[in-house]
Amino acid sequence: RFPRLCLCVWYLAKLSSVGSIRDEETCERLRGLIQRQVQICKRSVEVMDAVRRGAQLAIDECQFQFRNRRWNCSTLETMPVFGKVVTQGTREAAFVYAISAASVAFAVTRACSSGELEKCGCDHNVHGVSPEGFQWSGCSDNIAYGVAFSQSFVDVRERSKGQSSSRALMNLHNNEAGRKAILSHMRVECKCHGVSGSCEVKTCWKAMPPFRKVGNIIKEKFDGATEVEQRKVGTTKVLVPRNSQFKPHTDEDLVYLDPSPDFCDYDPRTPGMLGTVGRQCNRTSKAIDGCELMCCGRGFQTQEVEVVDRCSCKFHWCCYVKCKQCRKMVEMHTCR
Repeated sequence: RFPRLCLCVWYLAKLSSVGSIRDEETCERLRGLIQRQVQICKRSVEVMDAVRRGAQLAIDECQFQFRNRRWNCSTLETMPVFGKVVTQGTREAAFVYAISAASVAFAVTRACSSGELEKCGCDHNVHGVSPEGFQWSGCSDNIAYGVAFSQSFVDVRERSKGQSSSRALMNLHNNEAGRKAILSHMRVECKCHGVSGSCEVKTCWKAMPPFRKVGNIIKEKFDGATEVEQRKVGTTKVLVPRNSQFKPHTDEDLVYLDPSPDFCDYDPRTPGMLGTVGRQCNRTSKAIDGCELMCCGRGFQTQEVEVVDRCSCKFHWCCYVKCKQCRKMVEMHTCR
């Protein structure tokens, strides 16, 4: 059996396979939710479609960020969707938890701003005139609502354990770090108004960064994640760097408890541990996507394959682009 506290990312992926969540009965049928999450689902049925979209957003972003690494965030058709890879307290688990919490906050906030939800809308706390002289107007993203929903729904499983285990503390920390990747990078967008395009009046609103930027930020935190251990400070259990020479991590950093496996070989006893045999690699790269590292020293094979690209594109008035199809042979390198 998988540790119960580690399931919180997988129910999100399960939601992503549900066509629509329109009634309380659907909440009862969702596997992987604890009772408190089912209750939240029933109280906020209209929000759950945004949660479902957020789940798919998390999977897509994870697979984009890790597309050139040995572990490429592959998913399984069965539960748990990421396999056993992230049941351990590794860097990879830290990333999955962070991106999942962030994606729920992002998707719910976007649903608020689009007028999809009755419970929330634009952030009306942002109003008046700024010190820079522009008028706050438009629809500022209601990130406070999205973050609050993510905290209540995503974190409830770890909090139900009393936050006593080191893994629960790790999960909660990384969940919050994921949400802070959005909060700390909110941006101001503006539109000018005036005669002939002049900027006599400038209205501005606060907007979330694109989710790709959020994924890039969390991936950078993954690369610099801090290995931690649990210690007791007074009556409180906290996570501190395992190496005392390292500076303490911040709320925006990712933390992990266990070293990662090398992900080189397929392991039938570990769902999700698919290895790198057959993976495409870059023969000239010295980075992790290079054949030497990706193939774990096993070598690689090269074959010529035909690639079809659009070429000789021309714009025709008005208004379409017409292209030819060009075929060329390219070398493809795959791990043995």
